[in-house]
Amino acid sequence: MNSTRRAGLILALATAVISGLAIFLNSYGVKAFGNATVYTTAKNVIAAVVLLAAVSVGRRAGVTVSRPQGSRQWLGLVAVGIIGGSVPFVLFFEGLARATSTQAAFLNKTLVLWVALLAVVILKERLQVWHWIAIGLLLVGQAGLSGGISTSLASGELLILAATLLWAIEVVVAKRLLGSLSSWTVGIARMGFGSVALIGWVLVTGTGSALVSMTAAQWGWVLLTGVILAGYVATWFAALARAQAVDVTAVLVLAALITAGLAAAVNRTPLAPQLGWLLALAAGGTLITWLAWRGTPRELPASV
Repeated sequence: MNSTRRAGLILALATAVISGLAIFLNSYGVKAFGNATVYTTAKNVIAAVVLLAAVSVGRRAGVTVSRPQGSRQWLGLVAVGIIGGSVPFVLFFEGLARATSTQAAFLNKTLVLWVALLAVVILKERLQVWHWIAIGLLLVGQAGLSGGISTSLASGELLILAATLLWAIEVVVAKRLLGSLSSWTVGIARMGFGSVALIGWVLVTGTGSALVSMTAAQWGWVLLTGVILAGYVATWFAALARAQAVDVTAVLVLAALITAGLAAAVNRTPLAPQLGWLLALAAGGTLITWLAWRGTPRELPASV
């Protein structure tokens, strides 16, 4: 079990690297569209296609796709697609258009706190006091990078918080499903069902024509970020299948370090003013990784 959990942590670190790159690139890609929901729909569809292609090609290499058994598992997979791969994206981008960027960034990164609370209550994951200290460091680091936080929540902030809570619920539902289904099955369900729901949304809102009239530049961004998103989903669910939900979610916060590094290298954004907060993030991530690497938490068996 130790080797399985450690493999999950390594995969979570890979997911954090992919996420940090994706966040940086998406800040440019969304500007090429103007409509964030259309952009998200397009890249999610590409991600779903890439995952299906990867499974088709990878069967000979041992890639497994579990067939859901019974209505309960099917409903769980649909739930992952709806509450993870579609509705929160709409809420998040609608909220982002109304909220301040600093508040939005912090609220989205509180995911680790909500997952920790749900994991203790529902998944019965065991957390030590050091886990809470690590989570505190991660939240403090994010708050600092976001420029501080406010106790007042307007409509935009509430939408982002709602999206974050839905993503936290998705983590718990997915973790349950990963006890008997492969990570590829859950990942394809998330992007497949989620893409169908997003396409329905853009059609209802009258922006569907933008999906079939993309420029060459827009196609370029969609293909690039869609492939990266597929990599994120594949490694994320593989990590979640092997390690505690709270551990992989906490490690994912380290994506901020990658994004900050890219911004410094490409945009010449100075790191010095952010150094203390980045160190807090690094300390929190290192602590929780060390705890998970050496510990022996009770976990559900993984089917990967």
